[in-house]
Amino acid sequence: MKKYIINGGKNLSGEIVISGSKNVVLKILVAACLTDEEIVLKNVPLISDFYVMLDLVREIGGEVELSEHTVKIRIPEIKTTKLPLEIGAKIRTTSMFLAPLLARTKNASIPNPGGCRIGARPIDRHIKGLEQMGAEISYYSDDGYFHAKTDGLKGTTYEFEKNSHTGTETLIIAAVLAKGTTIIKNAAEEPEVDDLIGFLNSMGAKIKRTDNRTIEIEGVSSVHGTTYTIMPDRNEVVTVAICSALTGGNILIKNANLSDLDTFLKVFEKAGGAWEEKDGAVRFFIIDQVLPVDVATGPHPKFMTDWQGPWALLMTQAQGKSLLHETVYENRFAYKKEVEKMGAKMQFVAPVVEDPENLYNFNYEKERKYRQQIQITGPRRLHNAVLSIADLRAGATLVLAALIAQGESVIYGIEYLDRGYEAFDTRLAALGADIHALEE
Repeated sequence: MKKYIINGGKNLSGEIVISGSKNVVLKILVAACLTDEEIVLKNVPLISDFYVMLDLVREIGGEVELSEHTVKIRIPEIKTTKLPLEIGAKIRTTSMFLAPLLARTKNASIPNPGGCRIGARPIDRHIKGLEQMGAEISYYSDDGYFHAKTDGLKGTTYEFEKNSHTGTETLIIAAVLAKGTTIIKNAAEEPEVDDLIGFLNSMGAKIKRTDNRTIEIEGVSSVHGTTYTIMPDRNEVVTVAICSALTGGNILIKNANLSDLDTFLKVFEKAGGAWEEKDGAVRFFIIDQVLPVDVATGPHPKFMTDWQGPWALLMTQAQGKSLLHETVYENRFAYKKEVEKMGAKMQFVAPVVEDPENLYNFNYEKERKYRQQIQITGPRRLHNAVLSIADLRAGATLVLAALIAQGESVIYGIEYLDRGYEAFDTRLAALGADIHALEE
C-alpha cells in the first residue's frame, strides 16, 4: 500500500507542465483499434489507467512501443475479441472496446467495467445506441460479461436521454466504419469529445458537429494511421490553479488551454481570484480574500463535476457560506468526511429542485434518498489528519487540503490518484511541497 506524508502550510512556487488529458488518451486508444496501421500519440500522460489501456491493446493483438510521453501502437490483426476480466474490469473505458471490436470483427465480449465508485454510472445509454446500430448485446451475470455480435453496424439516428460523455464517444467510434450516416442527438459537447473527433478525422473519418449537441458521422470503408498530440488535461489545470490560489499564488502553469476553461474562470473570478498569462504560462492567485460562491455542476459548458472537490476546498477558505450542488453523479462527496477531520465545516442541505428527474444526469429514482448538496462555511483553519482516498478527484482534494493544513498528514489510497495524475508527488515537491511517497 502506498501513502503520502505531507507537511503542510508552505507556500509553493515554480513551473509545472500540464499532462495530456486522461479523458482523451484513454478514448483515443480505443479509437486507434479501428485500423491496422500505425498510430503515434504524443503528450500521453503516464498514469495507471493509461497503462491498463495499453495492456488491453496488447491483449487483443496490438504492438505497443512507449518512449517517454509518446506511444506507437499498431493492431495488424484482432487476435481475441474477449477482454480479460482481471484487466478489463479495472476501468470504465473498457466498455468502449465494444465499438472497434464490433466494427472490425463483428464480435466482442467485455467485462462489466470498473473505475471510481462515484455513482451507478450505467452503460445502458451506449448499449442502446449500439443496439440501434445493429448490434445484439446481452449481459451474463454468471461470468460478468457483455457479449455482443452484429451482422454489420449500420448508420442510425440516436438521441441520448441524458448527457453521456462516454456514450457519445462510443457511438462516434462505432459509426466511423458503419454503413451509412449516423446522427447523434443530445451528444456531449465537452472539448475532450472534440479532440477525439479531431483524432478520428485525422485518420480519414468524416465527422462533424452540425450544432452544439448534434454530431453527424458519415461511415467510411476504412481509416488509416496518423500522428496526433493529446490536448492538455483540463482537470489537472483546475487542480493546480486552485492549489496555486491556496498556497501563495506563485505557481506557473504551462501547457494550459484557457479557452476550454471559460466556466471555471468566470466562477473563480467571482470568488476573488485572478490569473496572469506571461511567457507561455499562467499564474492563478487570490487578489484579496476568497469570496463564497454557489456552484452547481453539470455537463459542459456548465461547471464540471470533476472540479467540485478542489472547489469545495477553496470554499473552506472563503469569507462566509457557499453551496455546492452536484447534479452529474449521485456519490461525489466522498471527500467531505475526510476534510471535516481536518476542521472543515460542511453539512448536507437539501437543494430546492422542481424537476429532479430532468435536472440530474444520473438515472433518478424517486424512492431513493439523495444527498446532492453541501453547504460550506469558511474560513476554516485546517489541521493535519490521517486520510483515506475514495476516488480520483477526492484524492486530489485531500492532497490540496494537506498542503494548506498545519502539521503532518498521512494520506492512504494513492492508487486512486495514480489513475489520473502523473507523478503528482514529485511534481508538487518540485514546487516546494513537503511531500513524500512511502510503501507499506
